[in-house]
Amino acid sequence: MNSGTGMGETEGRVLHSVAEMEAAMGAEVRGTPRDATGISIDSRSLAPGDTFFAIAGENSDGHAYVSKALEAGASACVVARDKLDQFPADAPLLVVDNVLAALTDLARASRARSLAGIVAVTGSVGKTTTKEALRIALGADGETHASAASYNNHWGVPLSLARLPREARYGVFEIGMNHPGEITPLVKLVRPQVAIVTTVEPVHIAQFSGIDEIADAKAEIFQGLEPGGAVVLNLDNPLFPRLKAAAEALGIDRIVTFGETAGADVRLKEAALQSYCSVGVADVMGTPVTFKVGMPGRHIVQNMLAVLAAAKLVGADLALVGLALSRMKAPPGRGVALRLQVKGGQATLLDESYNANPASMRAALDVLSRTPVGPRGRRIAVLGDMLELGPDGEAHHAELAEAIRTAKIDQVYCCGPQMHALWQALPSERRGGYAIHASHLEPMVASAIRGGDTLMVKGSNGSRMGPLVKSLAERFRAAEDALLEG
Repeated sequence: MNSGTGMGETEGRVLHSVAEMEAAMGAEVRGTPRDATGISIDSRSLAPGDTFFAIAGENSDGHAYVSKALEAGASACVVARDKLDQFPADAPLLVVDNVLAALTDLARASRARSLAGIVAVTGSVGKTTTKEALRIALGADGETHASAASYNNHWGVPLSLARLPREARYGVFEIGMNHPGEITPLVKLVRPQVAIVTTVEPVHIAQFSGIDEIADAKAEIFQGLEPGGAVVLNLDNPLFPRLKAAAEALGIDRIVTFGETAGADVRLKEAALQSYCSVGVADVMGTPVTFKVGMPGRHIVQNMLAVLAAAKLVGADLALVGLALSRMKAPPGRGVALRLQVKGGQATLLDESYNANPASMRAALDVLSRTPVGPRGRRIAVLGDMLELGPDGEAHHAELAEAIRTAKIDQVYCCGPQMHALWQALPSERRGGYAIHASHLEPMVASAIRGGDTLMVKGSNGSRMGPLVKSLAERFRAAEDALLEG
């Protein structure tokens, strides 16, 4: 495998000594490896001092990049025993039976030595946003390590955990899944003191019998909770009773709730939803906290309640946490706003192209409804297929017509076979254009944009809406300095 990012987080400090890695992984030492200042699975982004793990992935085998990693300054390379004859006898190697299993062993040792407050995050929607907000918020109170990007699967979680510095005060790990049984081994590796389920929605439902089974899969995060730990659950979500029962069945008695519902332990008292930011006032287990986050949307405010709950549970200073949240900005594809230079002036593009499901689509449409337009400007939604929704996929798409009406969207452009159901459900005056492929939709959208318009682009990654955003940005010369600030 040759994907991901290098470490760079410990800035020259020893992350793992050779002796520690040898012991944790049961490795055989060849040559003269050096202590690791970071962990990498990507020779392209490897920083000098990183130990490179030559993971064999679906598309490439990391063993093919060992020489490049050493040229880039790798302190050592972890390689499989059956690939050993590919490398010079004096190469600095740690030889193991299975490289991914060795990374997992190192992750386990990294967790065992850590005294950090550990938070694990899962949920159908909002995992990465919540994880990033925790990284920023807890970082104001002490050294905080968090999963990079969306490293939340069978190699991403071990990689993130192996990168946990021994000095860190807090650690935040995102755990994802698209089938039952996926979360359990990962959370048993992370062993959090706090486990968050942001919400449960019909996401990846094609892999499940129904939403109850999705809730049960998310509830697997309780399996790895440390003794005396707490779970943080969304009281506003209809699946809350099922999640609560699952936690109680495991003997977990610290169940902390968040939401707008009366009785929530972390309750939203007020919210001011602006175009490019959100402000909230919350009661956090008896402590009033006012916070501002540089992202729009009620769903973002909801996620911040979970952040505040977790921060309180791991003992962070809530005053520092509340102030730090103002530094939270939309990551790429999750609401970043671009200005486009178009005929008749400027238009605004909201890039929501990083994945989609019915809940996140409705949230994005609500944000679009609150985003200002210029004189004679229109609100335009450019929507690609929401994938993995199972046999009811077309119905889920068609049901978005009501959210579009409520949000008073002026024009809708649809892309993909599933989105044809929405196209048919729309009144003629809202139909902007339809295409089976994103590349065919782009010229339609480009020719329609005019000064004052605000358009939002969203769809599952497989619908290729990200490249459509990039094409529009290049066509209308949207520069990095055109990002709108909250």
